[in-house]
Amino acid sequence: MSIVDRLNEDMKAALKSGDKVRLNTIRWLRARLKDAQIELGRELTDEDAISVLSNAAKKHRESIQMYKQGGRDDLVAQESAELAIIQQYLPEQLSQEDLEKIITEVIQEVNATSLKDMGKVMGKVMQQVRGRADGKQVQQIVRNRLQ
Repeated sequence: MSIVDRLNEDMKAALKSGDKVRLNTIRWLRARLKDAQIELGRELTDEDAISVLSNAAKKHRESIQMYKQGGRDDLVAQESAELAIIQQYLPEQLSQEDLEKIITEVIQEVNATSLKDMGKVMGKVMQQVRGRADGKQVQQIVRNRLQ
């Protein structure tokens, strides 16, 4: 079952159960997916959907940080609940060890020796981990390895 189909089924279930947070989050996600579909001018593949959902999760993580800094615990709780729902539709995130292993392999593969090679490494790593790792985390590890 595709991600879009799962969202549609889960929206029906949330409607029946009266879970307003889940329902509103799924509706918001479906709107983001519809926007992406219109922008691309074609049906979304699961890879496209994962990209959209990853961006949504990233925005929620950033919002949580901002609300924590502002002392808005009520909004932190709301954003955290929505983030948990979004993450149910994303592939399982790579562990730190697995991510470091992939990065090490790519660095050796492209013979990267300095920060000048960071673009090559990032491109290959992100192809392999798309949707399963945060780009900022990947960038930080690559930068540390190439320094």
